[in-house]
Amino acid sequence: MPMATVPAEYRTAVECLWDYNQMHQEPRPVDVGIGLGGHDIGVATYAADLYRAGAFPLIVFTGANAPTTVGRFPRGEAVHFRERAIELGVPAEAILVEPEATNTGDNIELTRALLGERGYLDSIKSVMLISRPYQQRRSYAICRKRWPEVEVVCGSLPLELDDYVARIGDVDRVINMLVGDTQRIWVYPEKGWAVEQAVPSDVRAAFTSLVEAGFVRRLLLG
Repeated sequence: MPMATVPAEYRTAVECLWDYNQMHQEPRPVDVGIGLGGHDIGVATYAADLYRAGAFPLIVFTGANAPTTVGRFPRGEAVHFRERAIELGVPAEAILVEPEATNTGDNIELTRALLGERGYLDSIKSVMLISRPYQQRRSYAICRKRWPEVEVVCGSLPLELDDYVARIGDVDRVINMLVGDTQRIWVYPEKGWAVEQAVPSDVRAAFTSLVEAGFVRRLLLG
């Protein structure tokens, strides 16, 4: 049975990466909300909350499947997210589905293409990327690189670390994802996939300590 609490010996480092990977931006009205696919249905929940609050008139859910999500979302992440948002009161006509993306770069590129095909692109000046909490900074950097013309705001279902871990039910998975997303903050700019962002020394130290503790499943090699 996976652990659902953060072990005390890792808490300081995990909290450091948890805080760093969020952009801490207040929700505000934008032209479109983009729900990024993944294993966390909370993305759809928060997108629906924001739509009902008037944050945006249109939602795009984007995502196919990863090996870790195909069992939970057999019809594709974006399709299941759409269904969840409709259950929560979002009109079907206010949702577009992009069902092919398999990474965050694809999420941005294919969403942009879909909005163009549907005649929305010229009117899109601002977007809100709705993601897992620890995916905010990475998705922000990728969007700024791939779609520099738009203003980007990031958001996630507002949960504290312990509440999020309990909700996912697997602390090992969350820590490995945090470590992997943190590494991508400096690796992706080197590859030309994202804009550069500052990485404070305490974040580097927290990252290193968790790698040395064995949380390496999501690391990029080479």
